[in-house]
Amino acid sequence: MTTHLARPRAISADPTHQAFLLLRTVFTVAPIVFGLDKFANLLTDWPQYLAPWIDRIVPGTAQQAMYLVGVIEVAAGVLVAVAPRIGAWVVAAWLAGIIVNLLTIPGFYDIALRDFGLFVAAVALARLAAAHAPAAHTGRIGGEA
Repeated sequence: MTTHLARPRAISADPTHQAFLLLRTVFTVAPIVFGLDKFANLLTDWPQYLAPWIDRIVPGTAQQAMYLVGVIEVAAGVLVAVAPRIGAWVVAAWLAGIIVNLLTIPGFYDIALRDFGLFVAAVALARLAAAHAPAAHTGRIGGEA
């Protein structure tokens, strides 16, 4: 019996695989970095980005809400790293929530537009992951039988 091992893809040979790896890397690193910064506020004063109506319905202070946001963002980044087919959709949904939040704060529409671009990129990652991430049930690229 002969066993055929799949050859690793040459990164430079497939532009869609390059795009998948690039987006997977960015959507792993960025949520983890931004999530961790919710605890340090080095990049910005994160609580200012929490809409007042959300601040009123979540328990605790806006900073405490940002701690929860940070934990979720770190978890989403790790999920993209280990399961990009699922993690990309989680990040896209998270970005959709951020967009809604920002659209309800006057003066943050430019950031909401930027996050819409990130949302589209996360959806693109999810679609690329369907073709380039190993499927859990088959162990093959793209889930092909």
